[in-house]
Amino acid sequence: MDISFKTKEGRFNYRVGAIMIHEQKVLMMKDEGSSYFYVPGGRVKMNETAETAVLRELKEELGIDGEIIRPLWLNQSFFEEDITHEHFHELCLYYLVDISKNDGLFTDNTFISKDHEHLFRFEWISFDRVSQEYLYPSFLKEKIFHLPEHLEILCEYE
Repeated sequence: MDISFKTKEGRFNYRVGAIMIHEQKVLMMKDEGSSYFYVPGGRVKMNETAETAVLRELKEELGIDGEIIRPLWLNQSFFEEDITHEHFHELCLYYLVDISKNDGLFTDNTFISKDHEHLFRFEWISFDRVSQEYLYPSFLKEKIFHLPEHLEILCEYE
């Protein structure tokens, strides 16, 4: 069971995200109903660690194994979803993940994956494009250039 619940004030999510970098590019994705990019990851399940969740999500979404290098950010995010206009209170723990053992992932700049009947478009976005893209969380437009050595706690209102 995903740690996500709806109240009259909005929805709470506990998520994880994978920051994967290769040749000055970061892997981002869009789902079929989304107009914005976001990093691969997903909701943490009850009784699951965040580390297990991020590796599980990479296996489900991309069919790959990754190795966690370190946690980067814990982001407390308050936003209204673009399409559904639902209000969210979300905690997301972002990890730097090594995927260098998955050679096939680096051959195409853009590729499609299917997970539980949903199509996802993945794209390696070059660092010089990051600031111009419509992406969430927006703090990545600056922080992707200076990855912290230790966990940072952030808060975003959008």
